[in-house]
Amino acid sequence: MGRKVLVLAELKDNKLRNVSFEAIAAAKTIAEGGEVVSLLLGESVESLANELVQYGADRVVVVEDEKLAQYSSDGFSQAVLAVVEEEDPEAIVFGHTALGKDLSPKVASKLDAGLVSDVVDVEVTGGNVVFTRPIYSGKAFEKKIVTDGLIFVTVRPNNIPALEKDESRTGDVSKVDVEIKDLRTIIKEVVKKTSEGVDLSEAKVVVAGGRGLKSAEGFKLLDELAEVLGGAVGASRGACDAGYCDYSLQIGQTGKVVTPDLYIAVGISGAIQHLAGMSNSKVIVAINKDPEANIFKIADYGIVGDLFEVVPKLTEELKKLKVNA
Repeated sequence: MGRKVLVLAELKDNKLRNVSFEAIAAAKTIAEGGEVVSLLLGESVESLANELVQYGADRVVVVEDEKLAQYSSDGFSQAVLAVVEEEDPEAIVFGHTALGKDLSPKVASKLDAGLVSDVVDVEVTGGNVVFTRPIYSGKAFEKKIVTDGLIFVTVRPNNIPALEKDESRTGDVSKVDVEIKDLRTIIKEVVKKTSEGVDLSEAKVVVAGGRGLKSAEGFKLLDELAEVLGGAVGASRGACDAGYCDYSLQIGQTGKVVTPDLYIAVGISGAIQHLAGMSNSKVIVAINKDPEANIFKIADYGIVGDLFEVVPKLTEELKKLKVNA
């Protein structure tokens, strides 16, 4: 009865991103007992295939080519479409990441399929697969079903829990040759602006700063706190516009959307555009000297005080807890 579902695995620094495993979990629900096939694209990536099986994929299809070493919508779409033609899946799942947001509309258009993007929950009710996605900058949610043809969805990172890793699982790994040709874009070099560390869009803990930090120097306080918590640093648009940090850290309607287990907003007033990028975080802690700041309306915990006093003390106490743990 079940469906065959194709899941695109995603890499960062030649390691599988968590969203790849979360997409497999979503695919399992969509498959309803059918086969989940993971697709792995890149250059020399076959060694990573087994991990996808351990997280729930029944089979892995690998396409290797030096032209797939760096992401390009031209190259990746050619590879995906070739595998879709060969596998003929009834559903496709991508992560709702920078790559997924760029690639999925192109592939959906070529396949003449609808696309349900930014899915935060998948359930099966009354014989239908129901997808929940946020609308109006996260102020409301809508439920969608695909009534006809191919099911094609992208899942938001950190929302659908990955299945538990089972190292005893085995599955078939096959290589497919796809001729990647006529690339209109060639990536010569990738220059990283963000520091190495936890990926902001997948972090379980995010420490974000706003204009209240007053300078790039102020953001160093957040780096220390994030390091203690094993989290990532983010920022409001105001802080980015003021030159305190790089735009790659921006969270909000025109930046990244994050849904960590813990979100600490430091010196952020809580403009509606910022809330659109973080309001679905599981626990929100706000630190601000203005008791009327909008951020406190959605915070689970609030500290009214000078962030330059509060953050160092908080970091110090957390360090002590870690030592005693």
